[in-house]
Amino acid sequence: MTESLFNDAIANYLYLLLIQSGIYHELVRPGRVEVAVPGRPRTRYPDLTVLDEVHLSILKKRATIPADVLPPRLVVEVVSSGDEDSANYKRDYEDKRDQYASRGIPEYWLIDPDREWVMVGTLTSGRYGFETFRGGDAIVSPTFPDLGLTAEQVLTAGRKP
Repeated sequence: MTESLFNDAIANYLYLLLIQSGIYHELVRPGRVEVAVPGRPRTRYPDLTVLDEVHLSILKKRATIPADVLPPRLVVEVVSSGDEDSANYKRDYEDKRDQYASRGIPEYWLIDPDREWVMVGTLTSGRYGFETFRGGDAIVSPTFPDLGLTAEQVLTAGRKP
């Protein structure tokens, strides 16, 4: 779950943009699904999760994607404030990255308002390779190749900077 109202606004804005792209049935509202991951903690609540059809019937019973089920297609985390030595930084840039990679989630986004970038990680051989987008850069996503969204749009949650 997001830790600030601005981070929540970013997750909600991205959610609305993806709905407008026609993928509503495959989304879970920001912070609403629990994903089982290896290590501690044993579950995470991504700020936004993109699912596959197999998840929809599971989530009718409980809002958790268990470890023995196909992983989500994409998870998004809006990074909380903190320098490279902070617990927030370590959690989002290291711990979650490693847990999501071990879980086999093909795409991981880090939206970092403080650093003014959107990083899109693609899982290859068990590790994420990241591409960083800033300002007017169009975000390139393997899951959504026709997204047509810039880093600035996401980082400002649609408001003028």
